Amino acid sequence: MTKLKYTFKNDTLFKVLFVKHPNLLKKLVAELLGINLESIGQFEITNPEMPPENLGDKFCRLDINMTVDGQRVDLEIQVEDEGDYPERVLYYWAREYSTALPAGQGYSMLPRTVHISIVNFPMFDCAEFHSEYASLEVTRHTPLTDRMNIHIFELPKLPPSVNKNNRLELWLSLFRAETEEELNNIESLEVPEMEQAITAYRSITVTPEFREMERLRSKARHDEAQALFNAKREIAKNMVADGEAVEKVVKYTGLTHTEVQNLQNAGV
Repeated sequence: MTKLKYTFKNDTLFKVLFVKHPNLLKKLVAELLGINLESIGQFEITNPEMPPENLGDKFCRLDINMTVDGQRVDLEIQVEDEGDYPERVLYYWAREYSTALPAGQGYSMLPRTVHISIVNFPMFDCAEFHSEYASLEVTRHTPLTDRMNIHIFELPKLPPSVNKNNRLELWLSLFRAETEEELNNIESLEVPEMEQAITAYRSITVTPEFREMERLRSKARHDEAQALFNAKREIAKNMVADGEAVEKVVKYTGLTHTEVQNLQNAGV
């Protein structure tokens, strides 16, 4: 097996590829939202920019914001489970929704706002790889409003092999792919949009421009991981100093038993 240097889950590649090929993004979004491609009239990427200086910032998000027939749609990839992901999704949905009100307009002008997450880890205790959320009354299950819509796609729950006639599973299988062989298998199905996406992937990943962008982004990921680790370590130090049990420190910080015991031994 030949491991891919860059996968479709790579957030830099994700943003570059679909900004350069909005026709492919439109097809992907139609499948993710379960709507007919031909029914989409208005389709616009509203944040196509990727300034190099932003790529080097810690905590930079490379999601794609769109307007789709008057709806605000936010699409993102999340590779690692960093905890509190449902709360994070709700926060990003709320931010998109709350900033959509035109100046001087009433609340009725707020658009339907959709957040889509493709995640590379299991989130929910169910067999289905797709979960859709809306605001419903808890006993009658009647909707409060149609303005809120959240979709989460869990890649680990995809079936091992996908049906070439199931476009949604095919798109998600591209994001799941980790090896050249997996991409070749998808390409061999001779589905036009899959062939186009893989061709675009191969042309982008060999360019010096993309590789420099990914170098900056990789450094930012490293800095972000280090910042999160340092923050957890500070919390752990305070908990150890207060005499909390090792198991409790591990539970609330995510550090290993060894890391916490080292803090204890250091007398912090």
